[in-house]
Amino acid sequence: MTILFWTLLLLSIFSYFLYPLVLTTLVRINEGGHYKRVDGEESDLPPVTLIVTAHNEEKRITDKLANSLEIDYPKDKFTVLIASDCSTDETDNIVESYAEQGVRLVRATERLGKENAQLHAIKTVEEGIIVFSDVATRIDEDGIRKLVAYFNDPAIGAISSEDRFISKNGEVAGEGAYVKYEMWLRKQESALAGLVGLSGSFFAARAEVCKEWDIHSPSDFNTALNCARQGYKAVTAPDVLGYYTDLADPSKEYARKIRTVIRGMTALERHPEVLNPSRFGLFSFQVWSHKLLRWSVPWTLLLLFLITPFCMMQEGGIYTLAYIAQVIFYGLAAAAHWSEKLRSNSGVKIIYFFVQVNIALLDAGIQFMSGKRMTVWQPSAR
Repeated sequence: MTILFWTLLLLSIFSYFLYPLVLTTLVRINEGGHYKRVDGEESDLPPVTLIVTAHNEEKRITDKLANSLEIDYPKDKFTVLIASDCSTDETDNIVESYAEQGVRLVRATERLGKENAQLHAIKTVEEGIIVFSDVATRIDEDGIRKLVAYFNDPAIGAISSEDRFISKNGEVAGEGAYVKYEMWLRKQESALAGLVGLSGSFFAARAEVCKEWDIHSPSDFNTALNCARQGYKAVTAPDVLGYYTDLADPSKEYARKIRTVIRGMTALERHPEVLNPSRFGLFSFQVWSHKLLRWSVPWTLLLLFLITPFCMMQEGGIYTLAYIAQVIFYGLAAAAHWSEKLRSNSGVKIIYFFVQVNIALLDAGIQFMSGKRMTVWQPSAR
């Protein structure tokens, strides 16, 4: 029982605490590079196609088109392409009214999800760089120029932006501890074997990287996997930001997390080869650590909580302290759920967020094992 306790404890802390240490060490050993953009000549800029996926976005598509047309990039090398996932409102008509400004509409033949709509658009692109974005995401005027500059490094196959939330009063929200942790982790993965997932709301890839496209896997994972297959790296660009507002109904954030995790689990179910280190090397190690082992954390924590009392009865000592620590930890999370004042404490806020995320992971895992899959995509109201 005590061996099981320590095994579960190790699995529970590995993804969040030990993996970053191992990752940093491997980056130093392998002398990994932190990639920077290399600005080239104006005449050498590659053609860029901005693919914006939309489903029934009549209320927001005009703002997105205005933002896209304000982007600073040579007009003869820049195409805005709206991939409509069988919209049934006025979205397509609004997009077609911008045809004289160079905006093109590609409509999926049937509603099979976001990635299927993207595939219809990808098939119209022959070369250059493809930038993917959501309707809800605002891009800086120089954002695409910055992204493209990274591709002057031939080792890079895809670039991920970094997300920034905009509050209801229009201000950019500050980065929380968890976001800073994730962004730091991305930089380390970029330096080692490349990202295992990009920011799905705003990223770019070479056109050849997008030729193999699984419509039942998230596009951010598709792109990272294709980079690994083709010998490229997918890296993060901390100086390229994508801005989007919080959900209109905060209670729907939990449902969004569930959808995201189930889609990620579906991707690994469809592409188990990525877990083979003999084929994908350190990229496979990153997928195991950042994805699979993190998804297992709620299960190991639950088992740990259940077996600790037995260890406590047999051995006492450290196991008694471990059980008390767990009770206090989850007690604080429960109290924070009901007390906004308690959640304002930074330490308690981290505990509350950690427990909330792992409850969502547990829920997603149960739904996935029960046979639920997420393919058809419904944009979140913001």
